[in-house]
Amino acid sequence: MKIKSLIAALSTALIAQAAFAAGDHAGGHHGDSNNVIGQAGNAAKVRRTIAVDMTDAMRFTPADIAVEQGETIRFVVKNTGKLKHEMVLGTEKELKEHYEVMKKYPEMEHADENQVTVAPGKSGEIIWQFTKAGKVNFACLQPGHYDAGMKGAVAVSGKVVAGDAHTMHEH
Repeated sequence: MKIKSLIAALSTALIAQAAFAAGDHAGGHHGDSNNVIGQAGNAAKVRRTIAVDMTDAMRFTPADIAVEQGETIRFVVKNTGKLKHEMVLGTEKELKEHYEVMKKYPEMEHADENQVTVAPGKSGEIIWQFTKAGKVNFACLQPGHYDAGMKGAVAVSGKVVAGDAHTMHEH
């Protein structure tokens, strides 16, 4: 009887761990919070492109970005350093929690629409629609990078962009 209980407990733990890992990096990481930070954008609705540079000085340039509520932005993220970097959009709480996981599993790759991992000398992109006014944080969650100050913020003004208001009610 004890062996069956132990096997059941271990199976449950392994399934939970697999679900947690898959959720973090295969599309389900943010759950309801994407409603807070926005949603994956439609490339056809991109209003403007913002170039973001990531360096081994552990900085994003620019680190402060301003957008309007409803606006869909294409972030072209370039890694001009010699280390792997990434840009992850999220709430401060999510970024800190995700960073703790990344410190334990540093080789984890990301597959969510709100993030991009970029090899040295390469570029990537994120297309994101900012559906709510407020602040959306971003950071590099590679071990040591967040602690070194590799983070920034997007200030989302409360003005709804004309033509995008209908997408505000999809979620």
